[in-house]
Amino acid sequence: MEQFEKLPRLLLPWYEEHKRDLPWRRDKEPYHVWLSEVMLQQTRVEAVKGYYARFLEALPTVEALANVPEEQCRKLWEGLGYYTRVRNLQKAAREIMEKYGGVFPRDYEKIRALPGVGDYTAGAIGSICFDFPTPAVDGNVVRVLSRLTREERVFNDPGLRREYTKKLEAVYPRNACGDFTQALMELGATVCLPNGAPHCHNCPLQTICRASRDGVQEQYPVRNAKKARRVEQYTVFLLRCGEKFAILKRPSKGLLADLWQFPNVRGHLTAQEALRQAETWGAKPLAPEKILEETHIFTHVEWRMLGVYITCSSMPDGFTWAGEEDLEKIYALPTAFRRFLK
Repeated sequence: MEQFEKLPRLLLPWYEEHKRDLPWRRDKEPYHVWLSEVMLQQTRVEAVKGYYARFLEALPTVEALANVPEEQCRKLWEGLGYYTRVRNLQKAAREIMEKYGGVFPRDYEKIRALPGVGDYTAGAIGSICFDFPTPAVDGNVVRVLSRLTREERVFNDPGLRREYTKKLEAVYPRNACGDFTQALMELGATVCLPNGAPHCHNCPLQTICRASRDGVQEQYPVRNAKKARRVEQYTVFLLRCGEKFAILKRPSKGLLADLWQFPNVRGHLTAQEALRQAETWGAKPLAPEKILEETHIFTHVEWRMLGVYITCSSMPDGFTWAGEEDLEKIYALPTAFRRFLK
């Protein structure tokens, strides 16, 4: 516990000097902090910056987010991935409007109860916006603390985050809770790195870090052996009739739920098999123009895709037919499929 007690004294001056100028750090508006934390889940800071600005420009308030059509909301998120995040974001905005009159709740338990808000996000909002001593323990923080203490339990041990949360709660500095939360985040993001050697020579915790002292920092946190991703093969059809492409909506549950896609089937088809499949859809296909191979990696599955470009002379009703401008401005097409337009 002695190491934890030293954290505020060592981290806060370092953070004040080294913190990055990030757009969501320029105020403590709960909507801004909440949006940024949701976007930053599983996504790099540099990738988020543009999305954050665009999203706020279109939807500057919780009320605007609650009232926007779902299709437009998903379109603003297009390319960020993990689309469950934006669905829950809008559900939570609607709940804030209905239960709290559009005012973000100033209570940890009420924040935690919002759709899609877990311990980490609630802790971040509570500490950064309201100066609550509520830790936000994500993978970055677990990595920092596991190296600090030479923790032998595996990274994803369900009790580890709870234990770190409890220990941090006891040392949160009064009137600097938000800075302390962000200092831990910043250290994990910029110094105590996940891949490759951490920058221990720049770390304010080097004097109390056991892994650094023993020269074993890259061995922590301890991880289980990674499971191989499941590989799935698809043939993706770029059916074009005139200036329009065939698209259809994905199921409302499962991977990429409710988003748009190009027609596709399991397995890799030959050119002739692809033509026969397009015929069964009533698209009256002509010869395939080209076939491209693409791979898209999700967390637990890898899609290996053949994109077959076919000019058609009919637009069957089973599809929605959209021009390139429509695909750019209206329909949320995930990166896995959008890459074929390029």
